[in-house]
Amino acid sequence: MNAKANKQGLFIHWRFVLVMAVVCLVFTALVSRAAYIQVIAPDKLIYEGDLRSIRTKTGYAERGVITDRLGNELAVSVPVRAIWADPKHVADQNSLANRDAWAALAKVLDTDVDSLQQRVSNPKRRFVYLQRQVSAAVADYVTKLKIKGVYLKPESRRFYPTGEVSAHLVGFTNIDDHGLEGIERSYDDWLTGEPGKRKVRKDRLGRVVEDLDVIHQAKQAQNIALSIDQRIQAIAYRELKKAVTETKATSGSVVVLDIETGEVLAMANSPSFNPNNRNEFQSYRYRNRAITDSYEPGSTVKPLSVIAALERDHIRSNSMINTSPGWMQIGGRRVRDSRNYGEISLTKVIQKSSNVATSQLALKVGVEGMLDTFYDVGFGNDAGLGLVGESGGQMPQRRRWSDFELATLSFGYGLMVTPLQLAQAYATMGAGGVFRPTSIIKLQQPATGERVFEQNKAQAVLEMMESVIQDGGTGQKAAVPGYRVAGKTGTSRKAVRGGYGDDYVAIFAGVAPVSNPKLAIAVFVNEPQTDRYYGGDVAAPVFSKVMQGGLQYLNVAPDDNTSQVVQLNGGNNGET
Repeated sequence: MNAKANKQGLFIHWRFVLVMAVVCLVFTALVSRAAYIQVIAPDKLIYEGDLRSIRTKTGYAERGVITDRLGNELAVSVPVRAIWADPKHVADQNSLANRDAWAALAKVLDTDVDSLQQRVSNPKRRFVYLQRQVSAAVADYVTKLKIKGVYLKPESRRFYPTGEVSAHLVGFTNIDDHGLEGIERSYDDWLTGEPGKRKVRKDRLGRVVEDLDVIHQAKQAQNIALSIDQRIQAIAYRELKKAVTETKATSGSVVVLDIETGEVLAMANSPSFNPNNRNEFQSYRYRNRAITDSYEPGSTVKPLSVIAALERDHIRSNSMINTSPGWMQIGGRRVRDSRNYGEISLTKVIQKSSNVATSQLALKVGVEGMLDTFYDVGFGNDAGLGLVGESGGQMPQRRRWSDFELATLSFGYGLMVTPLQLAQAYATMGAGGVFRPTSIIKLQQPATGERVFEQNKAQAVLEMMESVIQDGGTGQKAAVPGYRVAGKTGTSRKAVRGGYGDDYVAIFAGVAPVSNPKLAIAVFVNEPQTDRYYGGDVAAPVFSKVMQGGLQYLNVAPDDNTSQVVQLNGGNNGET
């Protein structure tokens, strides 16, 4: 009886009801809250969760490849890694306490451990580069150190297989893969792809667990096939560098054009630089002098003076010109030849490089006729390659011309041209008077040309220029065994303040084979410092080697009848 009473005493009804009410109330509150969060107002917590788990993942877009016309690689992208740190993560994980690991990292990065740790000591920052473009071996070593807050990300580094041979033309990029010079800069938008962006969900360990959406579709970079033939480019650079070194010249340039298409097959400069070694990146080295630097062309424009007179019927191809007594007085000043050639043919005018004869022709043609002829072959305008820094040279603009100024124009003084422009002018003569725009990109079909000279007159001047390479001419060292070569030497004195100084530019330009012209080449050697400074001694041998190699690589058949007499030890013969 007492036990039953005690049992009833332990059960208090109101307390039970209270507890059950509280439990039901709590349960109702939880259900209501869950319903409110999940059904009525879920956006806020979804937003908070997304902030912690959703990330934008950026893909990798490799830069386009640059090749020559045969597919040989001139610029490629090599995969490398970048080492970076998250200072906030470093602080949260107390990563700086592991000083031995940081000391090992500093050693491999060739820096001081204190300065390295200082760079990641600010927890307010979330991204710091520690080193860019490291090799795979260094990346693997960093991974093994397991430093919390230090990570790797993929990137690329530009590599140039041909090194200094094609450096000026191809150019180079900066560390972020943006073009700075040459093709890399001029066609940067074409070569640069756009990486794709995806929205993904990651777990707390940084692993992708869900692919949500594509934010931006990747755009593939485009490759570029240049018109350059790397075989000819290598010969041009080798021979030019040799000539610049032997003559102790300041610089030199070679341009090789395909006469039938206007494509640039080679464009070399010396001194050059190695684009794979950024320590050599100095402005005077990486300037593409073949398109940026202009010079007075000297006697190399005398064939144009002759063709200007032929085009306007002031003379005929068989005309004779009296140059006695070897000089002529023009406006109180004297134009002279190296000696008195007497009455000579137009062929002898070009062969002996007579200033007196071309001055007489210029006075007949007049200022407008001479300037029109020069404009017709591209002087005064850039050649349209689309490369940064391309110069249009300089054409004189005067209201009044003296007879003496007109006379000097006929033998290449008073105007400025680039090596590319001179090569284009000779390509025009080689094409029978058809002017074609030049191209540094490989063409699918030849460029449409514009006739600027009558074909028979252009051919006549071309045959006259053959005499320059023959016995008695000023460019005998430009001869190519088995082929008929037409060309012209030039040795122009460099202008200084108040007149002309003691430095020269040695030039040779020509085409071959004369029977069916394929290549036009212009060679400039700037300020040779030895006793050999004439174009026939310095530039002509470079022309010979480059032309010979180019014709052989292109499988151009030798001329059936080689009319030139090769005499490699000929003298200057009075070239100017």
